[in-house]
Amino acid sequence: MPQHRIGAQTICFENRPRILATASVAGPKEGRGPIGNQFDLVIGDALFNQESYEQAEHAIFLEACKRCLQKAHIENRQVQAMLGGDLLNQIMAASLSARELSIPFLGLYGACSTMAESLTLGAILTDGGYASPVLCAAGSHFCTAERQYRFPLEYGNQRTPAAQWTVTGCGACLLGQGDEGMARITMATIGRVVDMGISDANNMGAAMAPAAADTLTAHFRDTHRTPMDYDRIITGDLGQVGSSILRELMKENNYGIPDDHYMDCGLTIFDPKEDVHAGGSGCGCSATVLSAHILPKLQSGEWKRVLFMATGALLSPTTNQQGETIPGVAHAVILEGGN
Repeated sequence: MPQHRIGAQTICFENRPRILATASVAGPKEGRGPIGNQFDLVIGDALFNQESYEQAEHAIFLEACKRCLQKAHIENRQVQAMLGGDLLNQIMAASLSARELSIPFLGLYGACSTMAESLTLGAILTDGGYASPVLCAAGSHFCTAERQYRFPLEYGNQRTPAAQWTVTGCGACLLGQGDEGMARITMATIGRVVDMGISDANNMGAAMAPAAADTLTAHFRDTHRTPMDYDRIITGDLGQVGSSILRELMKENNYGIPDDHYMDCGLTIFDPKEDVHAGGSGCGCSATVLSAHILPKLQSGEWKRVLFMATGALLSPTTNQQGETIPGVAHAVILEGGN
């Protein structure tokens, strides 16, 4: 019987599921950023021709999924499972998109870690022969996230320096078997929920960083690898505050990450001149950067192997208002180019 586990938290995929195609849809502010010309579609305004921001989030999610399938030359009925989620209550952007696509659906909620969670579970289904192809997607919207987790935009509240800007966008990936594609998923390290007592809903980076350090340390311990075994260690949504904390924690754990081996999606997606404070966050942050920027570099051979780790702050407005702290979670997926 093949050994599918390495150590305590890491899965090794025997058949190395392949990412066959990917697509990304991003908002206007994201489109003005350093990788703006790499997105498949940049929408003209936050409403995307819809009547509400929530409807716009659904439309963006659906468009990314459709474009991904079109690029793979796959029809909806050929997809055996769809895994995805967002930040809306009851993950409605993903659920409504699954309704439109009529694909067997597993809804996920991992906050900003959702893209890595969907890739991990999608790879398990594909590697085990349970479903192929599998569509994985995650999205978010700045305006809906502000209304749900903090204050509606109409309130006009000031943002703290540690606050991050939720990315408006969605990224989708189609997983399957075959000899051609963009990259292979070779391993995944499933993270634990870690809570270091952060209660400030405007400081997601500090809430997520300890979980990121925990997962990253577990991966290195399980695999006996180091940061130098990867072209990039890529975090999803830590921003300036969380990235700084993570790197300090990794030094303490004897796994220091060199500057030229580290990248954070939240620090990559926006132009520094934009007023985003500590950087980007949201399910759509790591998902869009993965689709538009990371996977093409693996496909071209510029990068051979990366560790992609999306990080999530499991924030509930209700429990936060009742005095609960904010748990964090992070899942790591190992992506490799070539055959």
